[in-house]
Order: sequence, then C-alpha cells, then structure tokens
Amino acid sequence: MVPSDTPRRKRLGTVRDENVPRITDPTAGIDEQELDTSLRPKTLEEFVGHEKLKDNLRVFIEAAKMRSEALDHVLFYGPPGLGKTTLASIIANEIGVAMTATSGPVIERPGDLAGVLTNLREGCVLFIDEIHRLNHIVEEYLYPAMEDFTLDIMIDKGPSARSIKLNLNKFTLIGATTRAGMITAPMRARFGVVSRIGFYTAEELKLIVERSAGILGIEIDNDGATEIAGRARCTPRIANRLLRRIRDFAQVKGEGRITRDIARIGLEALEVDECGLDDMDKRILTTIIEKFGGGPVGINTLATAVGEEGETIEEVYEPYLVQEGFLERTPRGREVTELAHKHFGKARSPKDQSKLF
Repeated sequence: MVPSDTPRRKRLGTVRDENVPRITDPTAGIDEQELDTSLRPKTLEEFVGHEKLKDNLRVFIEAAKMRSEALDHVLFYGPPGLGKTTLASIIANEIGVAMTATSGPVIERPGDLAGVLTNLREGCVLFIDEIHRLNHIVEEYLYPAMEDFTLDIMIDKGPSARSIKLNLNKFTLIGATTRAGMITAPMRARFGVVSRIGFYTAEELKLIVERSAGILGIEIDNDGATEIAGRARCTPRIANRLLRRIRDFAQVKGEGRITRDIARIGLEALEVDECGLDDMDKRILTTIIEKFGGGPVGINTLATAVGEEGETIEEVYEPYLVQEGFLERTPRGREVTELAHKHFGKARSPKDQSKLF
C-alpha cells in the first residue's frame, strides 16, 4: 500500500486547510447553521425568487390538502447555498406538519432508516440532505417505503433469517442534492416533483439582504444592500455572510449604518471584488494569464501552480468562474476568456491573440 502524501502536501501548502473559512464558500459552516435557520423564510410568500417553482408548489400542496393525501415526494437539486433546505422547511410549514431532517451519510444501515421512518407521523415530511450519498443498500430499502409506504426488514441471519413487513404512515420525502448526476435512475423515478434551484439575480439578492438586515437589526441603505448583493456570487448564503461581516465594519469604521462606501471598504478588506471574485479565484485566473499565456493548461499543472488540489479547483472554484464567463474548460485544458483579460487589465499574449483569428 502506497502511503498518502497528504501530510507532505499540507506542509508544502498544496492542500487547502478546511478549518480556514472562505468568505465566498456557498456551503454552511458549523457556526453558521443556527444563524442561517433564524434568517430562513417560513412561508412561500416570504421566499424570494423562483416564482414559477413557488406557484407550482402552491398548486401541489393545495391539491394534496384537498385530497387529504401526502404530498408527492420532492427532489431539489442545484448548487449549495440556494435554499433547498429552506424550501423543504417551507413545504412542511405550508402543509402544517412536522419535518424530520437528516442527511445521506448519517443513515448508514437499514436499521437507521427503519428507526427514522417508523417514527414519522401521518403526512409528515422527511428531509434527506445530500441524498446522493445514501448507502446503496439503504437506498434499496427506501424504494418500497416511497412507493407503498412499507418497509421490509430482515431479522436474524442464515437459516433463521426472516422478513418482517412494517406498514408506515404516509409521508413526503424531500431530497436535496448538489450532484443530480449521482442520483440513481430508480431513485429519481420515485420522485413526483423534481426541480432545479438556480442562481439568483442581483435584485433578488438585494431583497434578501434587506430582509436579513431587518431580522438582524442592521441599519442598511439601498446602495449598501445593492453593493453587497452585487458581490454575493448569485447565492443567498454568501449574501447573508457578507452582510454580517460588513456589519462589523459599519460598527467600527462607520456610524453603525451600512452605506455603499462602508460596504466597499469592508468588501475590499475581505478581498471580494466587484464581480464577487475572492483571492483564490483571482489567483487561478491570473496564474493562467501570466504563467501559461492564457491557457490551455491542465488541471494538475494549474493545481500545482496555485497551491491547491485539482479536485477542489474543479468542484469549488471553477463552477462560478465558468458560469460568469471568466474561464473555459476545453479538451486541452483550462483557458481564460477575453472577459478575464479585461477584468484584470492584462493584454492577451501574442500566442493568445492568435486564437482570435
């Protein structure tokens, strides 16, 4: 067995320290979860954005109520920080039932699943975050529970093994995933409602920032909210995190009120530029421009050059850079775009300019 070189790479600075929070990371930190809960809207009316999805959910929920049935199982997929967990909680509130929340990695054995399902009351909502990480054996047990509201449990082993069928109360399973492609076809087919949660516009994020500021008791003007929303990478969780950090700058360097000037001072100190790019985003792009003539460059070479793991670059940094048009993934490697050159005020190299003709 070849020993892992992770400790050596950490000494060399090529592995990101997971304990160091990234201000633009869309995933929730452990210390943020309680605060995130307090900022979450409780009804579809309070939820900002995704109007078509909200209209559809209203119809599905009302129809289920009229038939006195449990709502069809729901699958939400999309990038982290966009409100999948919030929507699950809202659905439970709109139906008027309790929600039991868990995650795929937590349910390790069929017995764990049985314990959760048998404790659900009639019509309740079971929310499974990161549902793509469910154990395959557990997933097989979940199929009859979703279809027929029954659970087949094997008792004992060998010649004395026997199956016991448990009848379950009818429930609604709401699954959330950031990796829709990892959901198996049989699992996906058992969801009656499948919806993608996409990114937010700057105007929608501005409304979210203003709402969160009101809940937290933060004084903020229109321009201050606009400035924060414009650098929040189209993600509500990042917008709320920036709001809390800018509040600190307003209290120390201002008069307790978030204005555009205070927001800019704070965001510059946090190294978040006007396009929402943070220090590592800028390092990736400028490295490709300055060291590799704009690309193409292989992911492993790029990872070595910026001191980061290739997998982390692909999963954490690249999606936003590609979405915003700063980076392209090509069969030959990563290339920066004309937009990236203009953003950093760097002219294309002669080799790079030849690609334009």
